Amino acid sequence: MSNSMRIPIVEKVIVHMGVGESGQHLVNAEEILKTITGQGVVRSFAKKTLPTFGIKKNEPIGCKVTLRGQKAQEFLETALGIVDKTLARSQFDSLGNVSFGIEEHTDFPGMRYDPNIGVFGMDVTVVIKRPGERICKRRIATRKIPTNHRVTVEDSIAFLNESYGVEVM
Repeated sequence: MSNSMRIPIVEKVIVHMGVGESGQHLVNAEEILKTITGQGVVRSFAKKTLPTFGIKKNEPIGCKVTLRGQKAQEFLETALGIVDKTLARSQFDSLGNVSFGIEEHTDFPGMRYDPNIGVFGMDVTVVIKRPGERICKRRIATRKIPTNHRVTVEDSIAFLNESYGVEVM
């Protein structure tokens, strides 16, 4: 493209591990996520009480990490390699963002199975934007994003195909 403002970019990559309970199981998941991403971890809390699952409101039940910049690019290349660089069209939302799951943390390089810890899966969400999207979030002189500047599913698929060699089925 001739206009650099029309080229999509990866704004952030969010990696989430839902454990479903607090305690040592959650601490193990936090350590694994910290090792894989190389960044600090934030806990996720339950929004409501579910007595059938033994979950109470505001109880920590998961952890997540938000990656930006070069760390996001490197993690995304590794994560897409684990899923064989194939995604389904249903994994894209209307804004061009994509989410996919990784079944086992042991698929990452350098990670081994430990019977004391177990196996954890994770969800990866990739937010794709175009430069200039900040105008809808800034405090002063907030404006709407024009329809032709928004990222569509087709734009997102083309970007992932060109940048990372991802095949969408």
